[in-house]
Amino acid sequence: MGGATTWLNSPPISAADLRGNVVLINFWTYTCINWLRSLPYVRAWAEKYRDHGVVVIGVHTPEFSFEHDLENVSRAARDLRVSYPIAIDNDYVIWRAFYNHYWPALYFVDAQGRIRHHHFGEGAYEQSEIILQHLLAEAGIGGIGDELVSVDAQGVEAAADWGDLKSPENYLGHARTEHFASPGGAALGTRRVYAAPARLSLNRWALSGDWTGEREAIVLNTANGRIASCFHSRDVHLVMGPPARGTPVRFRVFLDGQAPGAAHGIDVDEQGNGMVTESRLYQLIRQPKPIADRQFEIEFLDVGVRAFAFTFG
Repeated sequence: MGGATTWLNSPPISAADLRGNVVLINFWTYTCINWLRSLPYVRAWAEKYRDHGVVVIGVHTPEFSFEHDLENVSRAARDLRVSYPIAIDNDYVIWRAFYNHYWPALYFVDAQGRIRHHHFGEGAYEQSEIILQHLLAEAGIGGIGDELVSVDAQGVEAAADWGDLKSPENYLGHARTEHFASPGGAALGTRRVYAAPARLSLNRWALSGDWTGEREAIVLNTANGRIASCFHSRDVHLVMGPPARGTPVRFRVFLDGQAPGAAHGIDVDEQGNGMVTESRLYQLIRQPKPIADRQFEIEFLDVGVRAFAFTFG
C-alpha cells in the first residue's frame, strides 16, 4: 500500500504482505456521516473474517484540514473502535491511485491482488458480505458458512431515516456553501456582523452575530453568535471544532425556539446544552416521529468555534 504517510494499528503493509489474502479497502474520513453509518458493518466484517484470510484496510483520506492531524485521526479511531489497519493518505496518493472520488468507498481485492468489485456510499451491505464470502471460497478458504453479520447500530452510526430525509448536506465555508439567507449575503474572507430572518424556508440557513467566513468554515468572533437552519429530517449533525485543543466552546441548541427535550442528539442534553471539545461531527438533534419542517438554532456561548458542514439523517 504505497503512498501512505504513516500507519495506525499496524506496521506498514505492502502488496507482498497481502498476497494470498482477500483484501477489503475502505476509503474514509472520520467526520463523514455516510462513512459513520457504514462503519458498523465494516467493523463487524473485520472481526468476523480476520481469522479467515480477510484483511480490512481503512484508507483515511481527509476532507477538512483538521483531518490531516494525526492526533485527531488517532483519537477518532479509538473513539469509533476502528481497530483494523489504517493507512494515512494525507497526500491523496492512494486516493488517486484508485481513481477514487467517494467517502465511503469499498474495493474488494481477491487473493491474486485483483480488484473484483467496488461499492460507493452507504448500503448494499448484504451484497458486499456475500462478495467477501465468494472471494474467500475462490481462494480455497472454507468453513465459514453463508450466515451474514447482524449489527445494532447506535448513535451517529444508526442508519438514516431515508423516508423522511428531505435536507441535503450543506457546507458552511464560502467555497461550497449554498442557500445562505442572512440579509446582504455572505462576506467572503472578511469579518461581519450578521442578522438572521425570523423564519427560514426549507433548507435555507443563516447567521446572527459577528462571524468571519473562511473557505472551509465560518469562525465566531464574539460570544453568543448563532447559526440557524430550516430542515426536514430525523437527525441534525454539525461538523465543528474549538479554536484550539483544550479550549472548549459551550453551546445551546433550540428547536423551533425551544429546548429540544426528547429530540436532543447524543452530544446535547434535553435542555439543549453541549460543548465543542474537539474537531468532529456532533449529533445535535435526533427527533421522534412525526417528522416535519423544523427550525434549528445553535448559540455559541464562547468565541472561536469553527463550523464546517451540516449533515442530516
